Amino acid sequence: MSSLITEDEISHEADIVWLEDIDQLDYVRQSLDRLPTRKGKPAYHRDGRMVGYALLDTTAKPSRASGTFRRRVFWLLPHDRDSQPQGLYAKSAPAEAVDPRTLEARVKGYKTERSEGGPPSSAMQELGITLPL
Repeated sequence: MSSLITEDEISHEADIVWLEDIDQLDYVRQSLDRLPTRKGKPAYHRDGRMVGYALLDTTAKPSRASGTFRRRVFWLLPHDRDSQPQGLYAKSAPAEAVDPRTLEARVKGYKTERSEGGPPSSAMQELGITLPL
């Protein structure tokens, strides 16, 4: 869950690679996965699809127990809003979801009105203001 990701767990990120245009996505799910390398596209073993992943800098150390690196992976499931706009998440978002526009390397991101399924108020739209949730 994104709320359980801490800043120190992502402090060695160098970049985020997006596999899709994030401007078209209201939210992405994020998780910390144990992966064998610091860089490169990881294997994906969930339902749905991977939409992005983090690359780590050379100072990132592998786990002493497993030799793996913890890297963020961004993904969507078949029943998420981008595939089923009127489905389960039409007016909400999963717990591990964040607005992809709030993500950067070393920044865990947050939910916004858009990611939660509600448009900003007309006054906020006129002023160009968006608020994190």
